[in-house]
Amino acid sequence: MNKIFILLGTNLGERLQQLAKARKKLEQQVGIILQESSIYETAAWGVEDQPAFLNQVILISSPLSAFECLNLTQQIELDLGRIRLKKWGERAIDIDLLYFNDEIINDPNLTIPHPFISERRFTLEPLAEIAPTYIHPVYKKNNVSLLYNCKDELPVKKISNDESYRH
Repeated sequence: MNKIFILLGTNLGERLQQLAKARKKLEQQVGIILQESSIYETAAWGVEDQPAFLNQVILISSPLSAFECLNLTQQIELDLGRIRLKKWGERAIDIDLLYFNDEIINDPNLTIPHPFISERRFTLEPLAEIAPTYIHPVYKKNNVSLLYNCKDELPVKKISNDESYRH
């Protein structure tokens, strides 16, 4: 079985519901969720003039290949209302493959590990929560070290699932 770390993000609509729907579809179509980070509210990265995101990292165990996972996650995004208008723009759901086992994949359609892991605090905070000692296969550093050295200063705040956040 393959171990896949996935980042979920949303900044449109009922954000907690969007994350829950994404987790459910991933479990139905991709594999078993082994771990879930807390949910974090984060400032938008890249294009900053937009609503704040909710982000979460999950670890899935799956028999599928990295490319099968990519195809399914992109379909789940579409099913949940993802419309790609502008790079790093607002979205109902975003599903990014962060790590796939300890593989390195450089393909025009898929780069594993995700190329921006070390630059994004909103990715590293939840990733370090559930996999602090996991070693990035390219940088040869664990997630806590990557977080410590991350230059991204945008705010990332852990929230509890029972708080209502609307933007």
